[in-house]
Amino acid sequence: MGRGDDEVVMMNMEVKPAWLQGLMGETFFGGCGVHENCRKNEKNIFCLLCCLSICPHCLPSHRSHPLLQVRRYVYHDVVRLGDLEKLIDCAYIQPYTINHAKVIFLNQRPQSRSCKGSANMCFTCDRILQDSFHFCSLSCKVDYMVYQGQDLSSILYRIDESDFACSQFDGLRVDGSEIIDDDGQITQSSFLEDPLQYRSTSCSNDNMGSSGISHQPVVVNKKKKGFLPGLVLSLSNRRKGAPQRAPLS
Repeated sequence: MGRGDDEVVMMNMEVKPAWLQGLMGETFFGGCGVHENCRKNEKNIFCLLCCLSICPHCLPSHRSHPLLQVRRYVYHDVVRLGDLEKLIDCAYIQPYTINHAKVIFLNQRPQSRSCKGSANMCFTCDRILQDSFHFCSLSCKVDYMVYQGQDLSSILYRIDESDFACSQFDGLRVDGSEIIDDDGQITQSSFLEDPLQYRSTSCSNDNMGSSGISHQPVVVNKKKKGFLPGLVLSLSNRRKGAPQRAPLS
């Protein structure tokens, strides 16, 4: 890293608020060192006041702090658009619809291959995007604005603690059981999708229709309901008895 790169890093740290710097720089879904002996201790919650990631077991210590839940899709950290846009203007960041919820990637993702041509690309990392968007992740938009010398305060909102109260995590189970999202879909509390079910055919993995990411539906085979074997056997062995005639008079 040269001197110019060092200056850019220092400039980024100076202009970004602590919570934003922490949100994009924290490591999520690692084991919590404080609760290393507890089950389900993945750090999937970000404290906007302390600017660090915590696990569900840490919630009592941060009950009065504004908290943001981070989820994971295909080994990358995402935040629901509805939550993130209460903190920062997410215009021109391409959202992705996963499990019926729109999410934003926190950081840019490595690309397996490059796609060059006339396609619309991210201003920061050249990832292929839909025509109406300029950035593929939150960090791409923030870093671009910082590099261009733009004031980040123009896109930052005042944190309303009532929008990020600890009570929103009352349904977050620390025992690993499933919860029901607002849209009625049953999903893991942290993981939006099984990475093994991810399918894509585009060279950028992103240019997949209006919803962003496309994945194949999972077909669940259900056993047909029927008679119990014993009952079926008894019905097949029944014979019609001889008709009864009235006695001759």
